[in-house]
Amino acid sequence: MTLDDLRASRNAVITRAEAAAALGVDPRTITASIDNGSIPSVKLGRRVVIPREKFLALFADTTPNGS
Repeated sequence: MTLDDLRASRNAVITRAEAAAALGVDPRTITASIDNGSIPSVKLGRRVVIPREKFLALFADTTPNGS
């Protein structure tokens, strides 16, 4: 799973494992980031999922062209 795979996905949410795989980090890093508010999340029953669009927005290129 990569960020490009997530961009191409039609799913509304992703799991912590998918986010970790896309970033190449341990899933516990994603959990810690959710806990400290760095990564947005939604609790659905006992599951915690990440809204895909909000997650991808964290990694959007906001630099002006030509810089």
